[in-house]
Amino acid sequence: MKESLKTGVTFGLTSGTITTLGLMIGLYSGTHSRAVVIGGILTIAIADSLSDALGIHISEEADHTRTTVQVWAATIATFLSKLYAITFVIPVLLFDLPIAININLICGISLLTILSYYLAKSQGAKPWKVISEHITITIVVVALTHFLGKLIAKYVGS
Repeated sequence: MKESLKTGVTFGLTSGTITTLGLMIGLYSGTHSRAVVIGGILTIAIADSLSDALGIHISEEADHTRTTVQVWAATIATFLSKLYAITFVIPVLLFDLPIAININLICGISLLTILSYYLAKSQGAKPWKVISEHITITIVVVALTHFLGKLIAKYVGS
């Protein structure tokens, strides 16, 4: 069961962070609207938490070595750890939007760095390699969604 909880939490925190940062950056870049960013964060936190929890559930069920308890442990851990994405709304409520975006980027990248460090240590891997790989992917997602938001605003926006 410990492995199932680890699977759910690591997947949930990683996916929740990268997905929410990407959505938030894309929406901000395209609209500069606090209401749109808040709506996006709340929507993705709920919808993506439920969706990925079901995805992990089905994936764990497909692994015939998993018990029902292990399947549900991974499912619930994924759901709850992805829900943490709701916390990205706090800086958006408390600070000017550009500052809130930067705070969320720093917090998200910091969380992924810490998670990657512990993951690397638990696997006997070099932390700098795991951290740089995960942060690079995060930066690519953030950059792509930023430019996508700008393109949408330019060609589709009002």
